[in-house]
Amino acid sequence: MLFTSISFLYYFLPIVIVFYFIVPKKMRNVVLFIASMAFYFYGEPKYIFLMLAEILIAYIGAILIDKYKKKSLLVATVFIHIGLLCIFKYTDFIISNVNGALGINLSLLRIALPIGISFYTFQILSYVIDVYKDKVKVQKSFLKLATYVSLFPQLIAGPIVRYETIERELDNRKHSFEDFSYGARRFTIGLAKKVLIANMLGELCNYFTGADEKSVLFYWVFAISYMLQIYFDFSAYSDMAIGLGRIFGFHFLENFNYPYIAKSITEFWRRWHISLSSWFKDYVYIPLGGNRKGLKRQIRNILIVWGLTGIWHGASWNFIIWGLLFGSILIIEKIFLAKHLEKWPSILKRIYVLFIVMISFIIFNAENIGDAWKNIIGLFGANGESLINSYTLYYLRSYVVILIVALIGATPLLKNITLKLKKNEKINKIINILEPICIGLILLVITAYLVDNSYNPFLYFRF
Repeated sequence: MLFTSISFLYYFLPIVIVFYFIVPKKMRNVVLFIASMAFYFYGEPKYIFLMLAEILIAYIGAILIDKYKKKSLLVATVFIHIGLLCIFKYTDFIISNVNGALGINLSLLRIALPIGISFYTFQILSYVIDVYKDKVKVQKSFLKLATYVSLFPQLIAGPIVRYETIERELDNRKHSFEDFSYGARRFTIGLAKKVLIANMLGELCNYFTGADEKSVLFYWVFAISYMLQIYFDFSAYSDMAIGLGRIFGFHFLENFNYPYIAKSITEFWRRWHISLSSWFKDYVYIPLGGNRKGLKRQIRNILIVWGLTGIWHGASWNFIIWGLLFGSILIIEKIFLAKHLEKWPSILKRIYVLFIVMISFIIFNAENIGDAWKNIIGLFGANGESLINSYTLYYLRSYVVILIVALIGATPLLKNITLKLKKNEKINKIINILEPICIGLILLVITAYLVDNSYNPFLYFRF
């Protein structure tokens, strides 16, 4: 079930909210758990048992780890969860590569990828590892642990919520009109980013992919559009998850912080998918030694982390190359480029970041390396297409407004203007009156769009 569906917005969510707030406080985790199971069952009925099995393994494993403090128990628990992730996500990728390397023809198993497995596996891993490190107390209630892992606002698309973030709120969380209002507003903003911006940019990208008559300008339009689409698509789901979490009393951490204003790739990854990059830093990079054992070991550790980051996104070589590309650039920045970047004008630093990110997402999006290469060299006219054609101009005219809106929306410009205006007491009162009206109107527009339009994909379901 998508957040951006009529069934979720006008049936599932209102029913859950009503039941959640009318039951006694001690029953609210039960409501959330049942709702989360129903939410997942709607999209993946057969894999709900896999998720429940993984929760049970984590529940028993963490209790044993806490009692005996044996590393072997931690290793066994982690191995089971990573093993299950690999079986469902990477089996066919491994078989395909073995076939190619050895010239054999083993049959692919074609196992369907359970939705959200990459996200909930990492949440489980962080929990059991933190129990072993005594960073969190072991959860003795299966219901509470299951509620944490399966919590529907962040189950299918993150952000990756660590147990320590909501440990106390599982037992005792506060609710207020301010939190509910903030959550509803944040959810609606995310909904608008997804439906009114990301989906329209996705349509433009699809037109490019299916076009027989491409041009150099169309390659650039596609590259910029996809870079904006994936930002608005994924950050929108993070906004919606954070908003829904706040409605139910949970405070999830931010996952995006205007990454396209970064002045280095290092800064970009402090702003993009923060929950993932911080997870790999704390549970892979630092345990490997981080930067504490010399430059060579640091380089090795960075490449391991970014190779894993790439493969986490999907079972394909383009994801691995995408991850290693970022790892290599981060190494280059750390070794010598950072000191030179400091001397560059801000505009050049931002162009440098945006160009690298744009190229990286062309690789990220491609079905294979050949397609990625074709789209990259197409930016420079190396495919023999004309500089511009009528086909490109037609789609550029059709989507120029949404491109401008997306470009502005990817910066903190509107946020900064609003904050500045709110400093004036009279204007702030007007904004407070108009804001709920605007949110209501936006919701009406989104509803009309969803009823009338069937194009409503979600990029991160691939991962």
